[in-house]
Amino acid sequence: MDGLGKVVAVFLALTGPAMAGEPVTVLALGDSLTQGYGLPEAEGFVPQMRRWLAGKGIDAELINGGVSGDTTAGGAARVAWSLTPEVDAMIVALGGNDLLRGIDPAESRRNLDAILRAAAAREVEVLLVGLRAPGNYGAGYKAAFDAIYPELAEAHGALYAPDFFEGLGGGDPAALQRHFQPDGIHPNAEGVARIVAGLGPYVAALIEAAK
Repeated sequence: MDGLGKVVAVFLALTGPAMAGEPVTVLALGDSLTQGYGLPEAEGFVPQMRRWLAGKGIDAELINGGVSGDTTAGGAARVAWSLTPEVDAMIVALGGNDLLRGIDPAESRRNLDAILRAAAAREVEVLLVGLRAPGNYGAGYKAAFDAIYPELAEAHGALYAPDFFEGLGGGDPAALQRHFQPDGIHPNAEGVARIVAGLGPYVAALIEAAK
């Protein structure tokens, strides 16, 4: 069974009886996409994910560790003090601002590797959420950046979600803009709901792994 198959199998098991035991505490380490930029607090990624999990009978505490404008370097700099003793698992959703700034993928890789090493040192389970680079930096840049997430997830034994925006689906890019705020970068409340539905099964698998 491949990685996605395992995630789906765990999710299906979790959609039956409610999970027992103490709730798992999950840190969502990210940037403005995690923080909920431009949205009422209740409509951001973390609150919507809380509701999604509750709707599936999954008892978990989610900590919003999103910082607008943060890069992978920022995440690496703050991960040690962000992993407080109660944290059992971590969602890592960083890299968008690296792309916006055209940061060398080798640097992004080093930073994400440092984050995963910090989690391993604390025995914290990780879900690494990938991003896909646009083509405007060239094919070499795109290939180097896109390879970071699956390769690091495999190297560290982390769960892996291929694309933060998977829940929005494909199709005409112009049609997808209805799920975004006017800046074309940050999702609106409906877009976040779709993103949460796409990532929810991966987060459910993370919570089960951390139990």
